[in-house]
Amino acid sequence: QVRLVESGGDSVQAGGSLRLVCVASGYGSDSPYMGWFRQAPGKEREAVATMQTRLNITYYAASVKGRFTISQDNAERTLYLQMNNVAPEDTAMYYCAAADSLAIRVLNPNDYGHWGPGTQVTVSS
Repeated sequence: QVRLVESGGDSVQAGGSLRLVCVASGYGSDSPYMGWFRQAPGKEREAVATMQTRLNITYYAASVKGRFTISQDNAERTLYLQMNNVAPEDTAMYYCAAADSLAIRVLNPNDYGHWGPGTQVTVSS
């Protein structure tokens, strides 16, 4: 069973930066796809950034492209999300997720079967 644990969420002012960290462990933790998703109160969960981990191919939501960067440390089974120039609309619970298959819709949260408990990011104006 894959276990994912996020950290790094915090309260930050608009224009600031944060780095989120997700550590994967357990059987099958070398998932072919991993990613970051977020959910704000009253809204559906949405993709932020995902990665095909074997080839380091990255995908971004339009709203974060150019501001956020997803990366990984394969040896440490750790996924990162560097968030720069954050804005109040980035306020949400951020989740790390992993998928077992290569045949997925890379930005669709429904295709990811493993989730961490989340880490809160709050951006004030």
